Amino acid sequence: MGNVDDEFLFQRIYDWKTLKRIWSYFSPYKSLVLASLLILPFIAVLQLSQPYIIKLAIDENIVKKNLKGFNLLALLFLGSLVGQYLLTFLQQYILQLAGQKIIQDLRIQLFSHLQRMPYSFFDKNSVGSLVTRVTNDVESLSEMFTAGVAGFAGDFFILLGIVAIMLTMNVKLALVTFTIVPLLAIIAIIFRTKSRDANRLIRVKLSNLNSFLNENITGIETVKLFNREKKNIKEFQRINDEYRIPNIRSVYYDAILYAFVELIGAIAVALIIWFGGGQIVRQTITFGALVAFIEYVDKFFRPIRDLSTKYAIMQQAMASSERIFNLLDEKEEVYAPEPSSSPQTASVMDGEGKLKNLQGEIIFRDVYFSYNPGDYILKDVSFKINPGEKIAIVGATGGGKSTIIKLLSRFYDIDRGEVLIDGTDIRGLDKSWLRTQISVVLQDVFLFSGDIMSNIRLGKNSITDEEVIEASKLVNAHRFISNLPDGYYETVRERGQNLSTGERQLLSFARALVFKPKVLVLDEATSSVDTITETLIQDALFKLTEGRTSIIIAHRLSTIQRVDRIIVLHKGMVRETGTHKELLNLRGIYYKLYQLQYKYHLEESSIL
Repeated sequence: MGNVDDEFLFQRIYDWKTLKRIWSYFSPYKSLVLASLLILPFIAVLQLSQPYIIKLAIDENIVKKNLKGFNLLALLFLGSLVGQYLLTFLQQYILQLAGQKIIQDLRIQLFSHLQRMPYSFFDKNSVGSLVTRVTNDVESLSEMFTAGVAGFAGDFFILLGIVAIMLTMNVKLALVTFTIVPLLAIIAIIFRTKSRDANRLIRVKLSNLNSFLNENITGIETVKLFNREKKNIKEFQRINDEYRIPNIRSVYYDAILYAFVELIGAIAVALIIWFGGGQIVRQTITFGALVAFIEYVDKFFRPIRDLSTKYAIMQQAMASSERIFNLLDEKEEVYAPEPSSSPQTASVMDGEGKLKNLQGEIIFRDVYFSYNPGDYILKDVSFKINPGEKIAIVGATGGGKSTIIKLLSRFYDIDRGEVLIDGTDIRGLDKSWLRTQISVVLQDVFLFSGDIMSNIRLGKNSITDEEVIEASKLVNAHRFISNLPDGYYETVRERGQNLSTGERQLLSFARALVFKPKVLVLDEATSSVDTITETLIQDALFKLTEGRTSIIIAHRLSTIQRVDRIIVLHKGMVRETGTHKELLNLRGIYYKLYQLQYKYHLEESSIL
């Protein structure tokens, strides 16, 4: 599973295949689309009747100096204009309605698809790129539905009508006019290829731009702390230039097509005047017919002049649709359990990948795992955690501690070995059920926009307000929440920026507890809080972990001395296991880590 932008740049999706797939989104609203398209011939008839009314007025009234019936023709001309306006309004409204419904469905499908993507997918694709798919790319398709499709369909009826009328009025003059059409077709084909490539590159560069913006706005605190403003501005200028270049190229091709069509249209009018003027002299065509021909030629080239704009919309939409479908074609995470032939597994499961009575025993047996093939993060890791046991995992940064938690939650699957819960391989369990049994508290707490109550409950309506309050009291969060102006309904801004680090951490504890997990995981959960808050958390943890299988990952060794056992990871391997005292007596890796931290605290105390 690679980066979807890279795959998009180098793969080719044929237009008809893409269009066929786009059409599938029309199906639920085909009655609206059909109604909109059925109005187009009537609009074309009204529009094409106007030059003919002018012809009649010139030949029958102006040239003959006869005003009889002239007022009626004027009223017919006015009526055709009003009718064209009303039908165009109706047609556009119906098409826009269908287009917005289609876009809504597509956005929901994209968002739902992203929610079901595996964790590893987000390691390889930037937030900005994915946001661009759901916003800018979908908006390009919206423009195609409302402007491109309707425009091309309307133009088709008008061009077809003009060809028929011109051939009916004067075959020779019509054929003279149409001699330049093959030249237009050649230019359109060349333009199509060049414009498509430019628009593909535009979408990719826009993703890069959005990714950079997202990263720098999210990390604005770090930017300012390290005075990176000037460097970031230069980098943004570079990325913006990369985005500007394909845009200018696209505009260049648009301008060439527009200017060329203008030139061809002017040549066509000149041919009509030259050839038609001679026919007037020979009295084989009327002056009114010549004027009508000029009007029809203008109407013939008007949609072709607009072709550059409409084609740009279509090309952007095609490029966007390729990116959207490329994302939708990425395989979603499989939540269903893998089949197991173990008779023991069958006896303890309910047939839906759920254990009948989870106790909380966890076994890692000869586990190997790598994010990149061959580069193992965990090597031959084996340990057992008994139900209700509190264990700590310690080790240097990058030793694989957090990876163990990701494997336990099945964000990733192991390369070799087994991970068992109550003797059952977790690959035989339903992922959704498994994750409901494990509450994980991370160091970097993520809070959603909303209020405190919704952030603790996380949309699970079966959790009552009383349960939320009780959990908050247990983790010592109730006091600070009660002091807020709106209490549990205090507004939480994006990422919880209006709350302190310690307050956000306490809320994450309440969130973990209220779901009543069988297994509790604390991943560096107390490393970023002050001493007072840590004291409150330690008090809560003692109650929280009682009778519950608990895994604590921590850098501060002082926070894990009361656990039942400590597992020391070093370079992806289990090197030591035992209690705090046992490991100190062993005088190995844990002893050295403890000595380093103890020495640091002594030096810190002497400075203070």
